[in-house]
Amino acid sequence: MLLIKNALVFAPEALGQQDILVGGGKILAMDEQIEPHRAFQNVWDAEGKIMTPGLIDQHIHIAGAGGTAGFSSRTPDITVEELVRCGTTTAVGLLATDGVTRTVQALYAKAKALDMEGLTGYMLTSHFDIHPQTLTGSIQGDMMFIDKVLGCKVAISDVRSAYPTERELLRHLKDVRVGGQLGNKKGILHLHLGNLTTQLDILFKMVKDYEFPIETISPTHVGRTESLFEQSLEFAKMGGIIDITTGASQYTPPWKSVMYALEQGVPLDRLTFSSDGNTALAKRDETGKRIGSYRAPFDRNLEQVIALIQQGNMSVSDAFSLITIHPADNMGIPNKGRIQAGFDADFCLFDEDFQLLDVFANGQLMMENQQMIVKGTFS
Repeated sequence: MLLIKNALVFAPEALGQQDILVGGGKILAMDEQIEPHRAFQNVWDAEGKIMTPGLIDQHIHIAGAGGTAGFSSRTPDITVEELVRCGTTTAVGLLATDGVTRTVQALYAKAKALDMEGLTGYMLTSHFDIHPQTLTGSIQGDMMFIDKVLGCKVAISDVRSAYPTERELLRHLKDVRVGGQLGNKKGILHLHLGNLTTQLDILFKMVKDYEFPIETISPTHVGRTESLFEQSLEFAKMGGIIDITTGASQYTPPWKSVMYALEQGVPLDRLTFSSDGNTALAKRDETGKRIGSYRAPFDRNLEQVIALIQQGNMSVSDAFSLITIHPADNMGIPNKGRIQAGFDADFCLFDEDFQLLDVFANGQLMMENQQMIVKGTFS
């Protein structure tokens, strides 16, 4: 067992200085004072450090993405070191435009590989197309029988999408909801939003005309354009959770989008960040001509949360909820996103300026004083 002493804990709620007892990858106990005991194999002093839950990225291309500029623009698998260095201890992987050379089988294998290397991986089945790509032959089957599958992905309002009809989307929604009920999962339909003028129109029809429960619908990339974001705020006010992308182009900095949403009366718990990291973005010259590709960053979730604290004067608790408990609730990820007895022992520790120093995942020290302790299989 491991005893962590003297951490300033944001669970994400502010709890003050706490001692935390860890064993079997779980938080066994937490109190203001836990006395060391000979049964504890290790005592680790966190004096002067800020502790938050390990960060959750609910939309990241763990098995690579890209390819829309030819074969050489396909991005590689993400590594465990890349995730740990930005505090991500739980990653929800998904496919993108390419559903030919990228498969859900490879995505599942990568999620399991992250588990073997000390982190926690999950996935969404299918990809951009409305015709599902699955592991078992159906979305409902994947939801029921595949431990790693939390929901399904599809694209709308994008020229690369299949322009799904409301009936087709309703069938997907039914499958993730019923499959989730049968498999004891929340079940979520995660929707990539492009920049077409249709925006979220079809999602409003799902909720208003067909009375489908809004908590099953998860739109992402809502900050792509100003008009799309304004419409997304109405979706959030109806009870939906909207996901703001941090690692790709947005019309305004993501932290400012959060501040604006709050000013417009959107409850904080209807907002999440995700990176869209490790997809391929276009590199352009001064005339706008594409001259290459680069990997979308996956460290911007933490960067934007820190901006909320340091520039937006948001509390530490509220800011970190966007990348801890809110995505855990949105995706229905059990035992993640909170520092509490019975939850997984995933922690990030920072100095007073929010420089990330240490990372624990499932009770294992992964990074200490910004030095990797655990490395990936091929590192």
